[in-house]
Amino acid sequence: MDNPGWHARHRAQKATRWSQPFRGPDGRFQPVEEVGPMAEPFVGGFLPPPSPQPDILRGRTPPPPLPPKDPWSEASRTESTVSGPGNSLQSLFANMSAVERSKNLRVARMNPYLQFMAGPLLRYDTVDERGVWRGAAMIVTADAGSVYEPLPTLTYHWDPSRQVGKLKRHVSSRMHGKSFDLGPHPADPLSTVSPASPMGENGEYREGPDPEQRSVVGQELYVYYGNGGTFTFWRFMIEIPLTSHEMKINYTINNGIELNFFVPGRNQNMRWAAYSCNGFSSGVNSDDFRGPGFKSGYDPVWMDLLAHHAEEPFHALVGGGDQLYCDSIIREPELQDWVTQTKPEAKRNYVLSDEMALAIDRFYFNHYCQSFRSGAFARANSTIPMLNMLDDHGEHAYEIDGFGSYPDDLMQSKVFCTIGSRGYFFFLLFQCFINIEVDGIDDRHHPFKSLVIGGPGPYIPFPSHSFLTWLGPQVHMLLLDCRAERKLDQVCSPAEYKAVFSRMHALPRTVEHVVVQIGIPIAYPRMVFLETALDSKLNPLVALGRNGSMGLSGFVNKFNADAELLDDLNDHWTAKHHKKERNWFVLELQKYALATHSRVSFVSGDVHCAAVGLFKTLVKDKKKNVAVPPPVDHRYMVNVVTSMFHVDPQPPNGVITMVSTLSSKTHRTLHHAETDEIMVPIFEKDADGTQPKSKYIMGRRNWCSVHWEPGSGDLVWDLRVEIKKGYGQTAGYIIRSPPPRWN
Repeated sequence: MDNPGWHARHRAQKATRWSQPFRGPDGRFQPVEEVGPMAEPFVGGFLPPPSPQPDILRGRTPPPPLPPKDPWSEASRTESTVSGPGNSLQSLFANMSAVERSKNLRVARMNPYLQFMAGPLLRYDTVDERGVWRGAAMIVTADAGSVYEPLPTLTYHWDPSRQVGKLKRHVSSRMHGKSFDLGPHPADPLSTVSPASPMGENGEYREGPDPEQRSVVGQELYVYYGNGGTFTFWRFMIEIPLTSHEMKINYTINNGIELNFFVPGRNQNMRWAAYSCNGFSSGVNSDDFRGPGFKSGYDPVWMDLLAHHAEEPFHALVGGGDQLYCDSIIREPELQDWVTQTKPEAKRNYVLSDEMALAIDRFYFNHYCQSFRSGAFARANSTIPMLNMLDDHGEHAYEIDGFGSYPDDLMQSKVFCTIGSRGYFFFLLFQCFINIEVDGIDDRHHPFKSLVIGGPGPYIPFPSHSFLTWLGPQVHMLLLDCRAERKLDQVCSPAEYKAVFSRMHALPRTVEHVVVQIGIPIAYPRMVFLETALDSKLNPLVALGRNGSMGLSGFVNKFNADAELLDDLNDHWTAKHHKKERNWFVLELQKYALATHSRVSFVSGDVHCAAVGLFKTLVKDKKKNVAVPPPVDHRYMVNVVTSMFHVDPQPPNGVITMVSTLSSKTHRTLHHAETDEIMVPIFEKDADGTQPKSKYIMGRRNWCSVHWEPGSGDLVWDLRVEIKKGYGQTAGYIIRSPPPRWN
């Protein structure tokens, strides 16, 4: 899979293409990325094959073979799917006439027709006090190729009297490199069951005895005006009364391909998955991460997540930052004159032209459409309702890495502000289905009830948008917006903290677990010595980088000629600029936990590895005193770090060694408040069974499965770490957040 020469060729091609941007015959520059409408069968992320072997019948070269099946898979194939080439289809359709076969194999067509640019995407909001599940779906359509008479309509139906059947496969059956089949799905490239087939999971018919059906007309949320025409964002608000048990919800748009998602029972705590860093950095060949049977390097770990979803459905998909990478915005041709300015003063004072502003919007629109409609990621977004928060690569809108952590004069420059502002706008639009021009900024009267509006952004024309959402009677989650209000010396404003703590104190007394989602880990090794060295004007590498000597121009960033890593370090909660705020926030959460009898936990991403940090009560004399048992320790807070889904090259051994060494260091920052913090040595073995490079961090692609355990009351975190690069199988590492059991 690895191709050593690819990186050199990529760098040469990129330098040639973007160093001298040129205009076409129409007078416009060639954009970095421009996408067209999707063919209808791709709705939901994949092309549903109309026959058992579509690639062969169409004369195309088939994809790489799938990994060999394990012995158990053949025996269980008919239990978990009805896909199987040849014989299974023959037995299913042998006694049907041509007309009957056509009806059963025909791909559902939308009527009226809609030309999709992206979607459908699903978003979860919360469950209200009446026990009603609230969420939304969104699509983006090309106006020139769509019929809006009548307006786009989403129809969803479910059977409240039918419980979701017991699934027959178990995660443990393939924890050690086992292969798998996904269940039938209309958007699944590996399934030979047609979208129109009457057969559902485990051979059951889809129709139930007491179905309920609702239809909702799309709301025009936003119109994008591009070179290729106009494109409309349609939002469909969804409400589902929960029952005593879990339910499967089927939905279609204009009677097209049917997709589905799952909602929990009213007294059930959700199963959910968390991830971050969903992209490849510039200079990384994604095919190096594509194993046998996969069409893209993006798909293997997503397919593992979807396999777990097929075994036991997730009710929510939590994106913890960098849901897509937008760093490539600086390659847009209209921005090249600004990017290539060598003096920081020239960059700060550069005049933003109308052409540049249009190019910024064009990039975001096209890049979002391309990323959110591709492969297994698109399938997940259309079948597991999303809960998203932003970080710093641009998925979140700040398409400049470390936005907010640069000096104030640069942050206030017009080009910089516009990139950040439009990035935040498109984050809200694509990932939260929010347009403040339509929805306003009053969280007391807003379509999404989980929204918590904070203070105004210092560099963008938006207030912070945090979310406090129901994950079950015992579990709630705060997704804290740590970007909109960020400055070099501030993560969140006092106004934002006041708003979120006020809402948290109003949670029901049944809540035992409050998960705080923050993009960057709050319990993580410090790198103060590196931060100080890079910030020093005497650093010889910085000086050489600024004048381009010895090939070190890449050591400094393109915006203000500071060390390239400095903005990342300044972004961390443990950075010297944020240390005071970080300690205050941890202690305030301890007070909250004690006052409300709640267990606080953190989930984070960003740092391109899997890890677990921990706050707990300090034991001053370990020889005389024993540690406080976790269930009765209100200071006990785990910080699960799940990052590097599809990302940069894996951290080099030197970085892993350095962070591992720092992980075992004693941090006395909060000792005055009787609080200790450590990294948990969770990785006793590597994912492939060998000795790990570090017991504290794992530099492999990963995601996290989370559920509440009824017997113990624990919140169980299962970090799923890729076993072999590109093969789509993971090994699990368990950490638990105990319920609050102090008096």
